[in-house]
Amino acid sequence: MIDVKQQISSVRRTLGRRTLEAGEARVSTISQVYDTDIDDLWEVVTRPERIARWFLPVTGELKEGGHYQLEGNAGGTITTCDKPSSYAATWEYGGEVSWIEVRLSPSGPGTLFELEHWAHVKDEWWEQFGPTATGLGWDGGLFGLANYLSDRSAPRPTMEEWMAWVTSDDGKLFHRLAADSWAAAAVADGEDPAAAAGMADRGYAAYTGG
Repeated sequence: MIDVKQQISSVRRTLGRRTLEAGEARVSTISQVYDTDIDDLWEVVTRPERIARWFLPVTGELKEGGHYQLEGNAGGTITTCDKPSSYAATWEYGGEVSWIEVRLSPSGPGTLFELEHWAHVKDEWWEQFGPTATGLGWDGGLFGLANYLSDRSAPRPTMEEWMAWVTSDDGKLFHRLAADSWAAAAVADGEDPAAAAGMADRGYAAYTGG
């Protein structure tokens, strides 16, 4: 796998808000520049056989208006698709509905991958975990994407192998640094530093088992 510290520093994380019909939603944005062109990266993030190599197996109709289902995770409906620049979809998991948008754009010799996730978050849930609740999962996704693009011939880790890595020294370091990075993003968005640190600690514990 690629270097954990290098991966964490290669990712940008920001927080904000968006007003929807049902009220204000919290917005988490995560992005990274990858060393490949936009057409290749579009294929990597939209073709089922390639998504499964770095994220999760996915089934369904991956086109505008189609429904998708990630194995053991979220499903939803693809609401827009503008090849090779962006797509948006609902993110339905655990009885809750939120929304994601993926945007690709040229960045020097590479391509910027940017994912925006917005959701109505209950105050008590935010006070407990803050942006780490979903942010650590997206960090894991970008880490998987970076690993795949660095060695496309390497087999995708099994779920058992991934969970073993999560509790390894490298895995714990990755989630600790990612949690602290999301805490920094929360502080930049106006969160109290002590509260943000507590969110990071609880998010880290939830993902790594302590």
